[in-house]
Amino acid sequence: MFSFGKPTVSIDESHIESLLSRGVEEVIDGTNLKKKLKSGKQLRIKLGIDPTSPNIHIGRSIPLLKLKDFQDLGHKIVFIIGDFTGIIGDTSDKESERPMLSQDKVKENMQGYIKQAGKILDIKKCEIHYNSEWLKKISYDELGKQADAFSLSDFVSRENIKKRLDTGKRVSLRELLYPLMQGYDSVAIKSDVEIGGTDQKFNLLAGRELQRLYKQEPQDVMTNPLIEGLDGRKMSSSWGNTINLLDDANDMFGKVMSLDDSLIIKYFDLTTRVSLEIIEDYKKQIEAGENPKNIKLKLAHEIVKIYHGEKLADAAEKNFDKTFSKGGAPEDIVEVSVASDSNLVDVVMVQQIVISKSEWRRLIEEGAVNNIDLEEKITDPNVKVSSGTFKIGKRRFIKIKVL
Repeated sequence: MFSFGKPTVSIDESHIESLLSRGVEEVIDGTNLKKKLKSGKQLRIKLGIDPTSPNIHIGRSIPLLKLKDFQDLGHKIVFIIGDFTGIIGDTSDKESERPMLSQDKVKENMQGYIKQAGKILDIKKCEIHYNSEWLKKISYDELGKQADAFSLSDFVSRENIKKRLDTGKRVSLRELLYPLMQGYDSVAIKSDVEIGGTDQKFNLLAGRELQRLYKQEPQDVMTNPLIEGLDGRKMSSSWGNTINLLDDANDMFGKVMSLDDSLIIKYFDLTTRVSLEIIEDYKKQIEAGENPKNIKLKLAHEIVKIYHGEKLADAAEKNFDKTFSKGGAPEDIVEVSVASDSNLVDVVMVQQIVISKSEWRRLIEEGAVNNIDLEEKITDPNVKVSSGTFKIGKRRFIKIKVL
């Protein structure tokens, strides 16, 4: 450890190498960043997340874990909740124009963001900002000054935007403003390093350009890989293929176990901090013929442990074994007593087991609703309720007692 005034920052060579490699796709400017890390100076490490959904999903844990790596070495984490940029909407990873969100919707979405980030970071040691603090104050004069730092070709040459233009899809002028706003966040908080997904590279580089404009030293940039969700596509709240940091332990465990086997090692590497040596051993075991399910059980336990602790991870594994390996039901399922003239669909909707009648009909058609006590498949979407334990889909259960 090296004392550089206050606070103390680690400059251990092995820690720095791991910091710059694990879960990292690219570093700009890597040589400069390594030099700063070895100086012992406390750096300001920035991550911004727009509250376009109430949930932070595990794909976001990749940059959050990298922030934690920096935090563990003594650096200052600056966590920005994009309450202003969330309204405008980033289109970096979208194939069509993202509609503007209302202020009320963004405010509703962001209520739990600090709590969710706190599952990984030591929030008490973080600097927290909402970017409306400075973006609401930007005048047209100032906006024009910032816009002059970029050309139109800089923007439209981006792969996603070019693809939309080539196919005749609309690109709004509003979308041109987003990189300026994210870039100005870096100016406002005097960022030394910004972290973001590979799809954010243009926005991250915009921060460097605007810092030059405002006579600040350009931030170094660290991009992280993106990760696939439950359906094999990139994890995205808009696609609903997410594992959320607020999922309960049993649901989180089950979701991890539903991942394609090809993602096991990638998830270990990017979404946990299990040592690389152990991960390499798991990889060799799978290549040697070990049942991938056995390694995936370890992955699910590790991920649940991060967000819920060892005790609930153990219980979730036990429930998974009982429910999916032995055909039973978990111990902590919802139990309700209802009148005999109730429709089953109404009961499960009131309990929020399903969210709509269309989802219910789809599950019935797929043969995914069963009374497991009677070993009976439900085929009528309008069936009256009966007593028993019902399995709905892969991971949802309800125990019903008819009065």
